[in-house]
Amino acid sequence: MKFLILSDIHSNFEALKSVFSSVKRKHFTKIIILGDLVGYGASPNQVVNLIRSMKNTIIIRGNHDKVAAGIESGNNFNKPASISARWTYSKLTNSNRQYIANLLKGPIKINDEIAIAHGSPLNEDYYIFTEYDALEVFRNTDYKICFYGHTHYPIIFELKSNKLNIIKIHECKHTLELDKNARYLINPGSVGQPRDRHSLAAYAIFDLEKLKLNIYRIHYDISTAQQKILKAGLPTSLAARLSLGI
Repeated sequence: MKFLILSDIHSNFEALKSVFSSVKRKHFTKIIILGDLVGYGASPNQVVNLIRSMKNTIIIRGNHDKVAAGIESGNNFNKPASISARWTYSKLTNSNRQYIANLLKGPIKINDEIAIAHGSPLNEDYYIFTEYDALEVFRNTDYKICFYGHTHYPIIFELKSNKLNIIKIHECKHTLELDKNARYLINPGSVGQPRDRHSLAAYAIFDLEKLKLNIYRIHYDISTAQQKILKAGLPTSLAARLSLGI
């Protein structure tokens, strides 16, 4: 079984197109999306339409999805995020807004080996940034492998023999052979709004039989994504950050 794993697309159609173009010759058992299809970017309907056209997908909601669909208020969002969420709600077609509203709440189990969450399997809105955050998840769940998003940072937490190993991803391709005796929390990074000071879109491919994980970083048309944000009248900071990876 081979999985394509995406997270935090954030209405960035140019980045999503580039990801799918880069894997078009590959076959996947499932496409797994870890939430936040929309928010921040200026192409929510294009992103949702493309996702809806894909077969064999498993998708959970993110916090921006909830606000853009009208499920939550977004009162805890900062100003640019709040402006973007309201704009996204107004621009989504009724069909796409309903589609997002019906996305699954994480965590969910893909099979006996793999679970997925948006923020954390303990709470879909929590962040897993630190060693403490990761250990809390390991102590309170029994998942062998959990893929998560929300932070926009590609990173791997490996727990083996009660020792935690943290693997930060900096390369354009990082390969890891998973240890069958270890447990993992894996963030593939963000497709549409990386925040690790690298502007390249991020995604992962996981081969369950081989226990092989590849995390990729690829170029996309950042300039067009930025121009769309500015043309839509969204906060300029949302365009500027794409070039900076912050």
